[in-house]
Amino acid sequence: MRTDRLAPALAALALLALPIVSLAGEGESYPSAGNDIRNHASLQRGARNFMNYCSGCHSAKYVRYNRIAKDLGIPEAVLKTNLMFTSEKTYETIKIAMTPDDAKRWFGTVPPDLSLIARARGTDYLYAFLHSFYADPSKPTGVNNTVLPGTAMPHVLAELQGVQTATFTTEKHNDGTVETKLEKFELTQKGTLSPEKYDEFVRDTVNFLEYIGEPIEAQRRDLGVWVMLFLLVFTAFAYLLYKEYWRDVH
Repeated sequence: MRTDRLAPALAALALLALPIVSLAGEGESYPSAGNDIRNHASLQRGARNFMNYCSGCHSAKYVRYNRIAKDLGIPEAVLKTNLMFTSEKTYETIKIAMTPDDAKRWFGTVPPDLSLIARARGTDYLYAFLHSFYADPSKPTGVNNTVLPGTAMPHVLAELQGVQTATFTTEKHNDGTVETKLEKFELTQKGTLSPEKYDEFVRDTVNFLEYIGEPIEAQRRDLGVWVMLFLLVFTAFAYLLYKEYWRDVH
């Protein structure tokens, strides 16, 4: 047994120690969503927010109600009364009542399923998106979004956030190109929530979207710690065993 034979194992150990990084929105800079998927109170509020404001148009077809109830500690009676609006059985997934034809007629496109949206786009992107609607009379919905310009999605949270306007500045570069940048948002019509409460509402919603993207994430992280510890101990014993085998040879 030679020392270079330990290299592949050590290399694999190093790879396991690397964090999992989302490539969504690479090159973009968004404010941190500050998620905490271990905060069950936040996830419960996020589930409430999702079912009341998102599930009318967006499905989560890879998520079952009973899994949410089990993970978040929601009693079955509460689940059926307050969260299940389009299903009768707790083992069913989150579906919408709106048909694809209706969606295309009203929005011009079918709203995407949100089961994996946090993994695809990143939580910081979603957090910024829900803060970045502004009044734009030129759009059919009356609003636009600085994170996703031209979005077909109406601002379903306008009642909570209020209506804000956006001020832009233009900058001309030496090569003749013109760049438009957001200068500021201004809240021109107050919503039912204060800015601080609306921010909490959005964080809870994004937290829930991150959870449904991988319901076992917290357990995976906990297990990963034990796996890393096992590999470290195993590597130490493997090295000592190597030294014992080759002690007389050297």
